[in-house]
Amino acid sequence: MLAAIKLLFGLAAVIFLLAPLVVILPLAFTDSIFLNYPIQTYSLRWFEELSTAEAWRRAIVNSLIIGGGTTVLATVLGTLAALGLRGSRLPFAGVFRTAFLLPMVVPAVVLGVGMQILFARLGLASSYAGVIIAHTVVAVPFVVVNVAASLEGIDRRVERAALSLGASPTVVFRRVTLPLAMPGVVSGAVFAFATSLDEVVLTLFVAGPNQRTLARQMFSSIRENISPAIAAAAFLFIVGTILVGLLALWARSRGRQRAVAGAPE
Repeated sequence: MLAAIKLLFGLAAVIFLLAPLVVILPLAFTDSIFLNYPIQTYSLRWFEELSTAEAWRRAIVNSLIIGGGTTVLATVLGTLAALGLRGSRLPFAGVFRTAFLLPMVVPAVVLGVGMQILFARLGLASSYAGVIIAHTVVAVPFVVVNVAASLEGIDRRVERAALSLGASPTVVFRRVTLPLAMPGVVSGAVFAFATSLDEVVLTLFVAGPNQRTLARQMFSSIRENISPAIAAAAFLFIVGTILVGLLALWARSRGRQRAVAGAPE
């Protein structure tokens, strides 16, 4: 009886979360210029508009550029931070860990206002570099969490064995630590890209007209003119997010398999 109740609540939660997606996704394939049911004729015209309209095409390209730059920068910084915070020898390690996670809890509006003022003084306002840095700030915590989790699962005896055999710390990191932590690095990179792709509040504050991302374009289109092109863009967002999540799950699964294979018997 208890198991049936748990299953029922689980199904209810899944339906509650997925129902809005199930409602909006079919409208991406309508031939009508209105977002309404029933759908009389199915068409790909709104996906064609995403690829031909200058505003949407520029937004997609900008999202890929900014998302790619954010992924690289956040992955490098987050991995270095996780390595630096590894273990308990670092003084005030808990304080530093909390500091790295603060962007996850600080309201995006507060971050946006502060970054807008700072970037204006540094000459980074309305630039690709400014937007990438802003997105990196909110993406780094995801990399730190994922890489730190992978590092916790690495047996220190493997690294000590490599050191005892004459390998330098650099070689140990490159040949032992990094390959074992790679699933966490990949997962962090995936989440960093997804965070950048979905970020709209910071983009509103720090980006100019030439750095309008797909999320910001969707936000502006909703305010100006609601059309099925927004549903088509949402469809791309959802499919991209699902693929990103599957990639992260695959990376974690590979990491667990390596950990089991490398565990001492």
